[in-house]
Amino acid sequence: MIVCVCNNISDREIRQAVDLGLSTMAELRRDLGVATCCGKCHTCAREVLSTHLDATAALRETVISRTEAPVFTN
Repeated sequence: MIVCVCNNISDREIRQAVDLGLSTMAELRRDLGVATCCGKCHTCAREVLSTHLDATAALRETVISRTEAPVFTN
């Protein structure tokens, strides 16, 4: 879905940017140009950013908890 019509930025591109290390709206504005023209996409872009950051954090917690599980040896 296109989030920023002015700059033709999709939700997928925002999620990819998060996967590459972006974590704030300021970074999205700087690197992708999100919400730099009319600003109507700001709320939606922030939602996509926040949702993907939360999902990424939850995944990391799951992976970390699995790697820290005790190893039983005989």
